[in-house]
Amino acid sequence: MSVEDFKPGDVIESPSKTLTDAHFLFFSGLTGDNHPIHYDLEYAKKTKFRRPVAHGLLLASMTALGASQASHRLRGFVFVEQGCRFLRPAFVGDTIYPRATVKKVWRERGRHFVRFETELLNQRAEILLKGFHVYCVQDGAETTRAGRRAKSPPVREARDSRAKTKEIH
Repeated sequence: MSVEDFKPGDVIESPSKTLTDAHFLFFSGLTGDNHPIHYDLEYAKKTKFRRPVAHGLLLASMTALGASQASHRLRGFVFVEQGCRFLRPAFVGDTIYPRATVKKVWRERGRHFVRFETELLNQRAEILLKGFHVYCVQDGAETTRAGRRAKSPPVREARDSRAKTKEIH
């Protein structure tokens, strides 16, 4: 499918997931975020939440479109920007329902972009997170009007004292 197949208002729902202690522990181990609010029952009892809460970035990661039923439609989509606001906490036992809605599709400097609004809801249909993702659509996912593949934007190596990364310009 091409970028033109995405229209404002299209909704993509991802499979639900019920949070467990294992999700919290795995995320903590992966990221090193071992704040006691996420696992220590006695510590959490003294907070306004009264029990361990999910990591915010764990919740944000659950909005990933690559985990959605539309992942096969995302060929050439490169994740370039995201943001979110946390509106309610999530706890062990909560079932999370990710949803993304196409907000805008546009072309800029010869490249296509798609902006999605993202949300996470719980089993009570309460909104836990509202955010957005922006994707740049790369070569192979779009074609020119003549039916030929469009050229991909130039990619150059970025030099950093800590790591080598690629920047898309």
